[in-house]
Amino acid sequence: MEPAFLLEVSRPEQTMLCGEIMGKLIPRGSVVGLTGDLGAGKTVFAKGLARGLGIEEEPNSPTFVIMSCYEGSVPLFHFDVYRLSGGAEFEDTGYEEFFYGDGISVVEWADKVRDVLPGNAVIIDIQFPPQGDEESRTIKVAGKEKWLLSFRNTAEQALLASKK
Repeated sequence: MEPAFLLEVSRPEQTMLCGEIMGKLIPRGSVVGLTGDLGAGKTVFAKGLARGLGIEEEPNSPTFVIMSCYEGSVPLFHFDVYRLSGGAEFEDTGYEEFFYGDGISVVEWADKVRDVLPGNAVIIDIQFPPQGDEESRTIKVAGKEKWLLSFRNTAEQALLASKK
């Protein structure tokens, strides 16, 4: 089982902040899988990650095109596999070119294609709390990458500061 930690956010701006911090720390060639229910904040996290990579264009959920590319300090390949039936169908998209290239790949609805994600992929699971306000979320971050410790520390400090 991969090491994991939780981040608690109380509004979408904090979800975006977590993504932005990840974008500033994530190394080239990384793959991030985003999971969670519809409306949980996967695209909000991806927008923050893009901001952290210095991308000026705001990513939208590319549901009808499977993948959108955004140029910044590092290219961002934003996949949305909601409409795919699984990993076999995803293989037809040629995703390997992007996963094993020099950019950052973000996959929304990654649980649908988990069988084709690289072993070093970081999985971000965004969940609504069992009870609470409509904007609160629990963000579970799982992965083996060493840079995730720096991400955790920076994100926790930033979230504390944003609550003041």
